Amino acid sequence: MSNDDCLFCKIASGEIPADKILESDDVIAFRDINPQAPTHVLIIPRRHIATINDIEDADAADLGKLYIAAKEIAAKEGFAEQGYRVTMNCNAAAGQTVFHVHLHLLGGRDFTWPPG
Repeated sequence: MSNDDCLFCKIASGEIPADKILESDDVIAFRDINPQAPTHVLIIPRRHIATINDIEDADAADLGKLYIAAKEIAAKEGFAEQGYRVTMNCNAAAGQTVFHVHLHLLGGRDFTWPPG
């Protein structure tokens, strides 16, 4: 299922180009065009889910694959042992700007807490 107006669905379908670094039947990962760390990758499910509030029990396996992809990318990029941050925003007040669930993988620098 995709949403014809969704930027990330268009990236997943290949309609819009992106710097993809991982692609499987269920997940795509690509570099953020406005990075907030030396490495900033967005990891999305191919299937359109607008927000965390729209997740259903049947989505659990696909969403778990986002974290597996994050682990693999962090190792490949060389900062898995140093540490990295993964985050997902839900709705505009939390900073979600593209309404297709996505995991942010940030690495390559130290992070502070709280994040902001």
